[in-house]
Amino acid sequence: MKRFSKILLIADSALEKSAAFKRAVDLAKTNQAALTVIDTVREIQGDMQMAIVALPYDELTKIAVAEKSAKLEKVVTASRELGVDMSADVLIGKPFLEIIKKVVRENYDLVIKTENQKSGLKKSIFGSTDMNLMRKCPCPVWITKSNGETSYRCIVAAVDNDPEEPVTSELNQQILEMSFSLALSESSDLHIVNAWYFEYESYLRSPHIGLSEDEVDEIVEGEFAARKAWLKQVVEKYGVTKGTDQIKYVEPVLHVVKGEPSATVAGIAAEFGADLVVMGSVGRTGISGFFMGNTAEDIVAQLECSILTVKPPGFESPVAG
Repeated sequence: MKRFSKILLIADSALEKSAAFKRAVDLAKTNQAALTVIDTVREIQGDMQMAIVALPYDELTKIAVAEKSAKLEKVVTASRELGVDMSADVLIGKPFLEIIKKVVRENYDLVIKTENQKSGLKKSIFGSTDMNLMRKCPCPVWITKSNGETSYRCIVAAVDNDPEEPVTSELNQQILEMSFSLALSESSDLHIVNAWYFEYESYLRSPHIGLSEDEVDEIVEGEFAARKAWLKQVVEKYGVTKGTDQIKYVEPVLHVVKGEPSATVAGIAAEFGADLVVMGSVGRTGISGFFMGNTAEDIVAQLECSILTVKPPGFESPVAG
């Protein structure tokens, strides 16, 4: 999977033992990419500062930064023996904001992070920092499960067909090229899914329209056939990269499913035991403050596996560097 030149890895408490660390190191080797591992120190809130009397805030921050820097430097020193160009940094502030600022300033093209499980009654493997990165970070964000596999046996790629949104085609290309390349390198099963629904079907079935059930069924079947033909064409187009016909080696399974995208994608991922879902967040480009679409967020909320999210071309992060 050769497409990255600068990778940013977000440290966690079990850094060297994590699937995210192994994934980042392997990608850095394969891509001959520079790898930066970072940690963050949160700013102390005003009400908390009143309770800290032993040390001034600045001194306390310096100690925290020094401790985290020392831990990261040990990892960096050990990893250099693996032939990886690795550096370390500790950022001060709100984690997702400082991470995105660094990405924007230094032009990273991939962020990798172990999931930060959401607290509360509803089970979700993604916490607030994860969601904010997926919403606002301009480069692809790869969130791995804390107990996830270091290799992927099954990958699900979700693509969309929206002729009214010009970035969809380019986004599909990124999703499929990444998915094929990863499936090829991991010897993974690849499932490509397109969820659809016929927006006007209920109106056509109204007695006021005057169409029979058979006539409406024929219209819906025609849309289904068009969707299958479109997906086959798109996969064949982007399954060939740099002269390598990846389709012959990967043999992806195509799914055109009539239903809500969030339930469909999550359902396919669960049915086939996906280790990774690759998907995009689609919306208007060039708009500062763009957020992940509702459909994409609904899909993410239902997943229980690792996820790689891709932004559309022209995306502008609302977070300035």
